[in-house]
Parts: sequence; C-alpha cells; structure tokens
Amino acid sequence: MNRIKTINGWSIFFFTAFWWIFFNPDIVLATQTHGGPEGVYAHQIAHLFYALSMGFFIHWLRERKLVEESGWRFIQYAAFFLILWNLDAFLVHFLEQTGLRSIQANAQNGNNGLETLYYFAKLDHLLCVPALFFLYLGLKRLLKASHPESTKPVGKGNDE
Repeated sequence: MNRIKTINGWSIFFFTAFWWIFFNPDIVLATQTHGGPEGVYAHQIAHLFYALSMGFFIHWLRERKLVEESGWRFIQYAAFFLILWNLDAFLVHFLEQTGLRSIQANAQNGNNGLETLYYFAKLDHLLCVPALFFLYLGLKRLLKASHPESTKPVGKGNDE
C-alpha cells in the first residue's frame, strides 16, 4: 500500500512539473546560441553546407537507385529531415542575431506573427528526432539485409 502511495506521489509531482514547464514557457532554450559574430558566421555556413550535402546525398541515393531498398529509403528520409532541421536552425540563428529586438517590439505592438514563427522554429527537435529515428530504422534494415542469419532468434527449434 505504501508503494502505491509513493508511486502516485512521485507521478503527480513529475506530471505537474512537466505540464507547468510545457504550458508556461518563459524562455525557449531549445537552440544553442553562439557568442561573437565569427562563431555565428561559421556556424551558419556550416548549417547551409550540411543542408546542401544532404541534398547531394539524396540525389546520389536516387541516381544509383538505392532507395528501392527500404533501408536506404529510410536513410533518404533521414537526410530530408536533416535538411529541414538545418534550414530551421539557420532561421533561428538568423532571427536571434538580427531580428530578436524586432520580434519583441512587434509582440508588444500586438503583431505577434514573427514571434510565433520564432517560437515554432525553436522547436527544432521536432525535425531532428524524426531524422535520427529514420536513420536508425534505415541502418537497422541494412544490417538485417546484410546478415539475415544473425537476426534469427536463438532458442528451441532453431538449433541444428
């Protein structure tokens, strides 16, 4: 009986803390900020280079018809989401460096379109997590296709 009360007490605590943080976002800290203009410029160029590289990778996969296999198709989806993630991160860094004061000023004047764009762009994990999940699925399928004998379950009836 005490164990049930303890679990419920901790569950209520974590549930309440999660919902308070989720519905009361004072500061959105999902995207990393950089100090000094040199770091920002190099980082922005890196985001564009990475997005361009993923675009070339998708082209390479399609040109060689590798996407006909499900593993490579999932890796292609991962590359697509990584392109979106890089463009989103580029936008967030750009807004933070050049437009954050105007975002705050527009929000105070009642025009919160730019503030809403900034808020949703800061949710970059909604693009990065699916990318990594598709990468995981693709690699798992490629491994299974390359070693079909190692993916069989070991147990009764499988011994030879």
